[in-house]
Amino acid sequence: MEHKNIVATVYLKNGKSVRSLTDFTETEVDVYQLCQIYNDSGIDKITILDLSTDDEEHELNIHTIKNINRNIEIKVCAGGNINRLEDVRKFLYAGCLQVILNASKPSSIGLAKKASERFGRDRILVSVSNLDFIFKNREIMTDTFHEIHVLDEGILDALDNLTDVPYVVVLRQFDYDHAVNLLKRQNIRGITGSYINSTETDIMKLKSRFSGEGIKMDNFAPSLKWADLKLNSDGMVPVIVQDYRTDEVLMLAYMDEEAFNTTLNIGKMTYYSRSRKELWTKGLTSGHVQYVKSLTADCDFDTILAKVSQVGPACHTGSNSCFYNEIVRKEFVEKNPLKVLESVYDAIKARKENPMDGSYTNHMFKQGVDEILKGLVKETVEIVLAAKNSEQEELKFQISDFMYNCMILMVEEGLTWNEIATELAQR
Repeated sequence: MEHKNIVATVYLKNGKSVRSLTDFTETEVDVYQLCQIYNDSGIDKITILDLSTDDEEHELNIHTIKNINRNIEIKVCAGGNINRLEDVRKFLYAGCLQVILNASKPSSIGLAKKASERFGRDRILVSVSNLDFIFKNREIMTDTFHEIHVLDEGILDALDNLTDVPYVVVLRQFDYDHAVNLLKRQNIRGITGSYINSTETDIMKLKSRFSGEGIKMDNFAPSLKWADLKLNSDGMVPVIVQDYRTDEVLMLAYMDEEAFNTTLNIGKMTYYSRSRKELWTKGLTSGHVQYVKSLTADCDFDTILAKVSQVGPACHTGSNSCFYNEIVRKEFVEKNPLKVLESVYDAIKARKENPMDGSYTNHMFKQGVDEILKGLVKETVEIVLAAKNSEQEELKFQISDFMYNCMILMVEEGLTWNEIATELAQR
């Protein structure tokens, strides 16, 4: 049985997040903050609806979606103002895992067939408000669509009799018992609606309650229990906290059993304050919340490594990390591939912003994209020749040259390693 999804919906108008399909009042937090909150709070997927009415606004919204996908990890589906296959491609190239088509548009089924063939059925969804579309196309639904976005839950009984394609249901009003009954249906994949969209809703708590009803949710079901851990003399376990993106060590704190269980239930790092002798959920007063990404015990089961999404600084002094008082440092050559690539990219970007006479990099930028592309072609040929001649040292040298020239192109075109990594992760 697959997990049931809690899906948030974002409405985009002129690149801004607005309240609904019909209310274009901007939300209290901007669209990037909103999506980051959803990313960290336990939401399983975000559906972004582009409310543009012309190509210029459409491009602006796609640009916004691209920037959103640079900074979050959860699944993003997008739809709205889709009139041709090119629009589907643009959403996918903006980093969306899936694209949702509108069943009320006569052209949708033909476009869906082409998109499914071109990009794969798993990438194509459809939104429906009545059964006409499903009834007319029931023979090809399974081969064309990965999921149905149901706008009227009144059609669910009939829908189950027409197709086995899973669906996500929009709840106009939220009632917990009703939601439980819905999520226990066989073909339902998830729920969405204004209650889910509210940043005041405790998604992790909601998912924990659903789990208690026997509904399989993607939440923190621990492989280890508190009883499996070895406690120190105070009956606690030290916790080393790292930023999940950069691996920077942020702080050290302690958990007792209540803090451990609270962390699992709410998805926010909770500790036991030894000075105040009380439970302490990080960020409740400062707003500098730590959203849990993973918890791992060490080999002796006496220390926990927590990887978190840190909001604001981790340290009470205002520093990003509590570890900033340097004792000793020895210079070394960085060999971590990810850090090396980021470092070289940053150096290339800095060279573009601060030109230096005689610099090869500045020469390439000055000559423009055509010269950069010629450089890439040249290095590609050199790679092929080195590989054909089984010259490993030469191959290593030429691949390095190619990567350097490729990063010049990335900087010139405004692409980042985060965007490339996001695209590779979706392959």
